Amino acid sequence: MFVDGVGAGAADAASNPLARGEFLLSRFADGSGAALPGGGGAALLDARLGVPGRPQSATGQATLLTGENAPALLGRHLLGFPDRTLRELLERRSIFRRLAAGGLRAAFANAYPVAHLRGLGIEVEGEPELALRRRPRASATTVAFAAGGGRFRTFADAREGAALTHDLTADRAAALGIALPRRTPEEAAGVLLALARGVDLAAFEFYLTDEAGHARSMELALEALERLDRFLRALVAGLAAGDALLVTSDHGNVEDLSHRNHTLAPVPLLGFGSAAGRVAELRDLTGVAPLLLELAGLPRELQGLAGGDPGG
Repeated sequence: MFVDGVGAGAADAASNPLARGEFLLSRFADGSGAALPGGGGAALLDARLGVPGRPQSATGQATLLTGENAPALLGRHLLGFPDRTLRELLERRSIFRRLAAGGLRAAFANAYPVAHLRGLGIEVEGEPELALRRRPRASATTVAFAAGGGRFRTFADAREGAALTHDLTADRAAALGIALPRRTPEEAAGVLLALARGVDLAAFEFYLTDEAGHARSMELALEALERLDRFLRALVAGLAAGDALLVTSDHGNVEDLSHRNHTLAPVPLLGFGSAAGRVAELRDLTGVAPLLLELAGLPRELQGLAGGDPGG
């Protein structure tokens, strides 16, 4: 579970919405935080990775999805979308590529508009439900998942209960006139849990938190965090024996609404189920991908695999 733009800042309710509630992601720079259900474990991860400047999305997400220090590779933090160097890194070292090459299955639960995928050159079935205003760009997650040869999900999958909109509830789709099932966060958790039962690794990304941080909106931040927290608690409650859940972020932002920029704060890492006792081993973003590969069951001797045929 990837949550964009959540860091561990000061426990100051004036500027930090995470200090206004007992959210699972209410972790603070002094090491304090809300109690976790189900024996969950928490750690704080360095997102700066030894590179000056504010951590950014493209390099932070590329690091999470490959286990490589993407800012060090570029010599800087890169915002927004991956450039050619990061795309090559993601195509070569993506956790989804390594899982596929090792014979394991992965799913990406986010539902994409058909037009967006086709604009990226990814062919999917179905009719476009909205027109693109500009040429789309591929996020780090999109590049990483494509490298594994997996099937991208669309709004048609969301209608069938086999994918989730990025806001969990489909409120934004409704605002655009797209008819999708409206779900509570708890119902959305049920969709992800069912999807995860058939694969070795299921991923979902949520970025309303980063949007709220850039908007400096306490109202939007609290709304996003409350929705996300209900979703996460339902996921934890639905874990079966042997399941693992990891929750983390790429950089700080929403934890300090005194400005609209990303922060230098470490990011929280939460672990539940069989991951609960492992999170304390990690120190920075580079440790997430190796842990995910291990939890998914990829043999250690294959975890460094960079090649292979994702479709094989």
